[in-house]
Amino acid sequence: MTSRAPAVCGHWVGGERRHCGVADQVRHYLTGHRCPAHTPRALQGLPEIQPGPGLPAGAWTTPSPLNDSRVHDNRAVASGKRRSNPSAYRAAQAAVQEGSPR
Repeated sequence: MTSRAPAVCGHWVGGERRHCGVADQVRHYLTGHRCPAHTPRALQGLPEIQPGPGLPAGAWTTPSPLNDSRVHDNRAVASGKRRSNPSAYRAAQAAVQEGSPR
């Protein structure tokens, strides 16, 4: 088991020539670990963005309309233009032969 050092704010305090070093409520940003006083928005003088409501409850269970709209054309399978397993290939060939005008 490996132990990690606790995350500390990595904001450089230039006047004191040191890092902030606060280890309380630190979050990771693209610029590194930051305490609430040194987040990118706090440094710009802007308030933090409040978290939104998130994804709807059924977001991952809703079927995609792309899956429902697939059409398997027997002629494409029978001609070999559409890949399929051997039994589906033979069934498509039989369906195409039955429906062809004589």
